[in-house]
Amino acid sequence: MTPLADAIRPASLDEVVGQSHILGEGKPLRRILERGVIPNMIFYGPSGIGKTTLARMIAERSGMTLHKLNGTSVSVGDIKEIIEETRTLSGMNGILLYLDEIQYLNKKQQQSLLEHIENGSITLIASTTENPYFAVFNAIISRSTVFEFRPVSAEELVPAVERAFRLMGEREGCPCVPETGVCEHIASGCGGDVRKAINTVELSVLAGERREDDIFVSLDTAQSLTQRSNMRYDRDGDQHYDILSAFQKSIRGSDENAALHYLARLLEAGDLLSPIRRLLVIAAEDIGLAYPQAMPIVKSCVDAATQLGLPEARIPLAEAVILLCTAPKSNSAIMAIDAALDDLRRKDCGTIPSSLRDGHYGGAEKLGHAQGYQYPHAYPNHYVEQQYLPDAIKNRVYYEFGDNRQEQAAKQYRDQIKKTR
Repeated sequence: MTPLADAIRPASLDEVVGQSHILGEGKPLRRILERGVIPNMIFYGPSGIGKTTLARMIAERSGMTLHKLNGTSVSVGDIKEIIEETRTLSGMNGILLYLDEIQYLNKKQQQSLLEHIENGSITLIASTTENPYFAVFNAIISRSTVFEFRPVSAEELVPAVERAFRLMGEREGCPCVPETGVCEHIASGCGGDVRKAINTVELSVLAGERREDDIFVSLDTAQSLTQRSNMRYDRDGDQHYDILSAFQKSIRGSDENAALHYLARLLEAGDLLSPIRRLLVIAAEDIGLAYPQAMPIVKSCVDAATQLGLPEARIPLAEAVILLCTAPKSNSAIMAIDAALDDLRRKDCGTIPSSLRDGHYGGAEKLGHAQGYQYPHAYPNHYVEQQYLPDAIKNRVYYEFGDNRQEQAAKQYRDQIKKTR
């Protein structure tokens, strides 16, 4: 029997669940498809949200000779066969190549398509779960339009789930009766994955209570089949970096609730190392000199988390997150070092002043090295004015004191010793 997720596939654009940002009335992809002119396209987004369904729908209505390939199993020979067909009678109206999981094609395989995509003898519709700007050859990207597909919201998914229960009732020959809240739970518990939601409906009905006139699906049954299924996380892909980005930006923005949410996502996926590393980065980059004690405190927290392991590691990590969120912020240190690095990379900064060069070897005095150096500890307040930067950049300022209490106190001290020299 055909899997329910395949049997329920939409037959028209209006039946597609979600993706209103590109398929809604007046939206770009819908306008393109309604005109009937199919450009080369790449559909990008997580699995189970309609990329393949839409590509098949377009292909079946195109009037072109359709070929379907999957990047996980395609060979150069498969591609050559399709290219050869462009010169035959069946390729007169053009060939539409639907290429699923294009990210698995190597550079040579992708390059073999270029000429024929460019001259229009092959129209490419490709789909990928990975960011195409990282995973797909640039020349393919430049000849295609990329459309991002997004996880479907729970509200959009509920009607599809209800429809799936009705279809299962037709298959089973009796009504399927989900308990109140079941449809909403499945819709919200599948992480925006339509296919996963439909599959959960099918499993729920198969596991349901067969009564005299119907099949009853309890909320407990649905919950047991959707546990942990709402997590979308790929440790090597976009989800990984998107979560880490949101995690750091939430701490930088002093939103401890959001930061704890993203920490929970990482920990729920079993990823302990990534938040540990990122917390140390944040302590230096975003809190910095506004609260220098943050670094040793966070280091203690992450050391404890490493020793404890999950699930107990969540406690010191949560403490570190809350501390960083509620601490004063300063990026003065990273701005200063990046400015210094930028100077080195863009211009000749000159040589180290002779007075600062090493004098601990025979012949240094003859070379004039370390001559004229003034030892700051021999002066009041352990400070004496002298040139430390090379001549070419002797007046360059990299560090600007932040406007927080800690750095302003340091500025006040520095200004004071310079005035009393």
